[in-house]
This record gives sequence, C-alpha cells and structure tokens, in this order.
Amino acid sequence: MKKTISCMNIDENTLRSFGGENVRYKSKEFIFKEGEHSLYYFQIISGKVKLNTFHESGKEFIQNILGKNQSFGDPLLFIDRLYPTNAVSLEATELIRMPKSNFLEMLEKNPDISLEMNACLSQRLYYNSLMVRNMASQDPIHRLQGLMEYLKSYYDGDCQQCFPVELTRQQIADLTGLRVETVIRTVKKMVNNQTIKLDGRKILY
Repeated sequence: MKKTISCMNIDENTLRSFGGENVRYKSKEFIFKEGEHSLYYFQIISGKVKLNTFHESGKEFIQNILGKNQSFGDPLLFIDRLYPTNAVSLEATELIRMPKSNFLEMLEKNPDISLEMNACLSQRLYYNSLMVRNMASQDPIHRLQGLMEYLKSYYDGDCQQCFPVELTRQQIADLTGLRVETVIRTVKKMVNNQTIKLDGRKILY
C-alpha cells in the first residue's frame, strides 16, 4: 500500500502560482509554536523539521521528524484550532509557505489535490489508531513496532528495513512509556528476529 500520509507533496509551481513563498530558517529556529493560530501550509524543500511539545517538567516530547518534500500544518487549516505542537528546524531549512486562504482556494480550484488531501488525512487517522492500539500493549516489541510503523507511515514506499528512525533510544523510551534500558534490550531482540537492522546505532525499519 502506498503511504501518502506525509501528507502532501504538491508541485512547487502550483504552490507558487497560488501565493506560496520560499522561507528560510536557521537551525533550531521556531517555525510556529504551540498555542499559536494556524495560518499556513508548509512544504519542505530542504532540511529537517521537528514537531514537539514540552511536558510541565520541561521534558521534550518529539512527535515526528520530517524532511524534504514532506508537508505539515495542513490538518489545522480546515478547523479553527490552535497549534497543538511546536515546529522547529533541526538544521538550515527552506520551506514553501502558503497562507490559509490561498491554500483553500487552491484546493477549491484543483479537485484532484483536494481528493489526495482527503486520502492523506484518512491515512493519518488510520495510523494514529494503530499506534494508540500498539501503545496499549504490555509487550515492548509491540510498542516499538507501533511507533516505528507510525513514523514510517509518513514516508512513501514499502521497502523493508530501509526507513531510518531519527530518534535516540531515550526519545523512543519517552514516546513509548518504557525505560531506556528496556528499549535497548528490545532493540536487540528486534535485530535478532530481523524485524529491524542497525546501521551503526541508527535503527532501520
């Protein structure tokens, strides 16, 4: 099954024809902050963007890391809600940014893009549901697999053991509610049963 949850990769010329503009961010610069109004559709030309929140204790919770040709910010353009996460550039990053009104006009005038957007949002809901189910499991392997499947769903393609999990063992522990020692042991088990493989310390799923 082709995964299109990224969610969109709209032709850059189409974006610019409807008022999309190129914007550059330095490493560790906020693109938007939790609690701000959703105003734009963003599509990554180069670089990486981290979506995160912070617990009351100040502990970071990483929700996803996105790269070239991926988009974000689109679901909230259909509802009047504030951003539930921050978006932060992990390195020098260039985006195409399109205002909400222009984005909605583009969809209205391009029904094919609108249909693809609906498919993307449906995929996102589907994989969110799978992750929630796996996170409820007492089996650490199911928890890690659920997380990896969710992260991988943001990328096109179904290749096996080729998707790099851009998270540290500690970040995986934070996301799955497991101790970091448990994550380390579980990763070794998953390598042994060939669910994943390692490239140095990087996990490939």
